[in-house]
Amino acid sequence: MNQIESLMQTLGVQARAASTQMAIASIEQRNQVLLTLATLLREQVDHLIHANQPDIQQAQAAHLAPPMVDRLRLTPEIIETLATGCEQLAKMPDPIGQMLNVHQQPSGISVGQMRVPLGVFGMIYESRPNVTIEAASLSIKSGNSAILRGGSEAMASNQALMALVHQALQQANLPEHGVQLVPTTDREAVGYMLTMPQYIDVLIPRGGRSLIERVSKEAKMPVIKHLDGNCHTYVDDPVDIEMALRVVDNAKTQKYSPCNATEGLLIARSIAPEFLPRIVQIFVAKGVEMRITPEVHQLLMNTPGAKLVPVAEDEWTAEYLAPIIRIKLVKGVDEAIAHINRFSSHHTDAILTSNHDHAMKFVREVDSSSVMVNTSTRFADGFEYGLGAEIGISTDKFHARGPVGLEGLTSLKWVVMGHGEVRT
Repeated sequence: MNQIESLMQTLGVQARAASTQMAIASIEQRNQVLLTLATLLREQVDHLIHANQPDIQQAQAAHLAPPMVDRLRLTPEIIETLATGCEQLAKMPDPIGQMLNVHQQPSGISVGQMRVPLGVFGMIYESRPNVTIEAASLSIKSGNSAILRGGSEAMASNQALMALVHQALQQANLPEHGVQLVPTTDREAVGYMLTMPQYIDVLIPRGGRSLIERVSKEAKMPVIKHLDGNCHTYVDDPVDIEMALRVVDNAKTQKYSPCNATEGLLIARSIAPEFLPRIVQIFVAKGVEMRITPEVHQLLMNTPGAKLVPVAEDEWTAEYLAPIIRIKLVKGVDEAIAHINRFSSHHTDAILTSNHDHAMKFVREVDSSSVMVNTSTRFADGFEYGLGAEIGISTDKFHARGPVGLEGLTSLKWVVMGHGEVRT
């Protein structure tokens, strides 16, 4: 057994042992960890930002793309959001031990389901050190144990954050092995995580397509995942133009790097002469490149300063994570739905409309994990959904779909109560 294999075996044994203690911990203990962690995050803002600097400098020296560097950055605002998320989770009801669908059978037995922790989940993620706190806090609240493998580009930041998690666990008399960070950047560690079903019950990859495809292919345990965030916003006719301008601007430009940013803009042909020139002015001012169809080009060819590029035929499924957006005109809601269901990654898609029937048709027929009406795709987020935090966004249809919060990290077991009944 080599050094990395030995390390991963040790982490697995420790996680499995800790999972028993985490599962039986009182809700008061688990909430105490979260509240202590929120306090520590606020107290250690300067320390965390200092610890984050080597990761930022290393990323810049390696000439990583600006969106990737942005994902690495810890700011006072991000740290405050993490602390608030911990407090929000602490206020939420305890999911563990809930009894659901209890009913009595003609035989006399009572049958129901109890919500229980998954046990141990492993998470493999890239960039975004904030994920370390989100995963840890959700693991603690849901009574699970976790093994976290962050990207090598965020190691210093992740270690500083994990030290606070361990401090909070210890103060509540819970095992610090309840949440563990893989302490090596060696890629071999990922391979061992994928083949440890005796220790890890569920794997959650969060990163680029190559990572998620590898985990999906090689994992020996169930996987919760999404591949891409190819999100769309459709501007319908009729629509409140001012509202649509505000929402589309936010959905694309509020932040370019997240998976819930809009990558494709569909516009009803009848509203395009009024809406298109105005949204293009916004994109021009913010330096957004527009990948467009010939029909859109005819309407925009004389627009000063516009970055117009013909959209490639194989580009409709692309996730840019950059100041780039595709624009296409469609006849109406039916064509918009057909386009989205064909090319979307089934992450998040939105309709902006004043027509209730169109909105309800879109909600019923668009096959995505989040479907929105008259709001920004940027709201597809566990914190914004009131989940406290999210472990990721799943585009799978089994177990968990959309932002995965507390309930997504639990399972159900059947509980049967009787009074001495026997089957005849």
